[in-house]
Amino acid sequence: MSRSRPQTRVAYVRRVTQHNQRVGELGERIAERWLTRKGWRVVYRRFRNGHRDIDLVVRRDALVAFVEVKARSGARFGDPVEAVHYRKQRELARSARVWIDRHGRAEESYRFDVVGVLIAGERVLVKHVEDAFRVA
Repeated sequence: MSRSRPQTRVAYVRRVTQHNQRVGELGERIAERWLTRKGWRVVYRRFRNGHRDIDLVVRRDALVAFVEVKARSGARFGDPVEAVHYRKQRELARSARVWIDRHGRAEESYRFDVVGVLIAGERVLVKHVEDAFRVA
């Protein structure tokens, strides 16, 4: 006899996923505003390469930064910046190579930044880690 999962569990998973997606989208908007105020110009939002994506591609002078945004609603799961682990870094590097092949210019230099957004009630904390990791 096969057992199926209770319907409430599926609804709970769906609600959590939708909540996480909304927090992520809000985090990206906050990060974009933060970077713009710091003198960056957004040249691409959510650059997709297959199932991988780069949240923001920003430019200031001849420097292009590929930005991964991590947002959390509360500090329960730790610093959002710490969530960009080796596998995610590797995926970002692959997508960045595709972006450079399509849109890059010889005079540009490139780096990877991470922006962590922590939303705690009415407070929003932004942590911008410039040149967060290197790719060999």
